[in-house]
Amino acid sequence: MAAAIETNKLTKSYKTRISGKINVVDNLDLVVEEGEIFGFLGPNGAGKTTTIKMLLSIIYPTSGEGYVLGREIGDMSVHQVISYLPERPYYYEHMTGIELLRFYASLFGIKDDAKCQALLEKVNLARDAGKTISQYSKGMQQRIGLAQSLLNDPKLLFLDEPTGGLDPIAHTEIRDLILQFRGEGRTVFISSHELSEVERICDRVAIINKGRIERQGKLSELLAGGRTEIEAENVSQAFADSIKIKDAAVSLKQGRLLVDMPESEDLNALLDSIRSAKGTVVSVIPRRKRLEDLFVDTIRNVSNNEGGQS
Repeated sequence: MAAAIETNKLTKSYKTRISGKINVVDNLDLVVEEGEIFGFLGPNGAGKTTTIKMLLSIIYPTSGEGYVLGREIGDMSVHQVISYLPERPYYYEHMTGIELLRFYASLFGIKDDAKCQALLEKVNLARDAGKTISQYSKGMQQRIGLAQSLLNDPKLLFLDEPTGGLDPIAHTEIRDLILQFRGEGRTVFISSHELSEVERICDRVAIINKGRIERQGKLSELLAGGRTEIEAENVSQAFADSIKIKDAAVSLKQGRLLVDMPESEDLNALLDSIRSAKGTVVSVIPRRKRLEDLFVDTIRNVSNNEGGQS
C-alpha cells in the first residue's frame, strides 16, 4: 500500500537565548498509509502541532525529508487535495451554515450550490443551514468544519482534536463521520488526547514525546499482551500445582483458585481441565491492554530513562 505521508529524519530546530538550539521535532520517521485512520499522539509540547505545520507547508523543516501524497513538503499543489481542521477553527459567526460553505467553496473556485447542500446533509446540518454560526453548538461547529474540509474532495484530512470538549452524542456523530471518510477511501490523520476515541477508530498510531517517535504501528499489535483472570472453586492443591502456564500467576486459598495468565495462552484448555478435576469456574475476566496504558507507560519509560542518565 502506498504512503499518504512519509518522513525521513524530519527535524525542526529553533534557537533560544538560554538553551541554544532546541529540536522541537527530532529526526522524525513517520509512515501513514493511504486509506487508513492514523492517530498521532503525544503530551502537550511533544511536537505534534509543529509536525502537522511542516506537513502542511505552513513552516519548513530545518533538515530531513517529508512527502505528502507523494509530493515533497513545500509543493503547494498538494493543498488542492488535502484539508485541515484545527482544534479551534475561527468562523465568521454572522454567516449562516450554507453561506459559510459557499464562501469557502469560492476560495477553491467552486461554484456548486448543490455540493454545499449535499455536504450539509452529510453532516446532518441541512435543517440548520439558515442558522448563523453563532447559534451553532460546539458539536454543530465541528460538523460544519468537517463539511468545509470536504469541499475540495480531499484525499487526506488532518484533524486536530476533532472530538475535544464534545458531549457523548456529538462524540458519536463525529466518530461516525470519520469512519465514513475511511469508507470513502480517504486517509485521516488525527491528532488527539481522546485516547479512548483513538483506540476505537484508528488503524495505526504513533506516540511522539519531546520531538521523537517512541512507538509506532498497528493498534492490534501495540495492544497485544493483555491478560485473563480465572477464578474457580473446589480445586485441590495438587491440581493448582499441576498448572504449568508460561508467565501465569497461580494462587490457591481454601479451595479457591486464582490464575492470572497471558491472553495468548490457551484459556479453553485450562477451563476444561478445571471442570475435569470437578472444580467450578466462578469467573473469567479478560483484561485487555488499553491505549491509555500504552501511552502512559511509553511516556513514563522515556522520563525514567532520561532521569537515570542525568
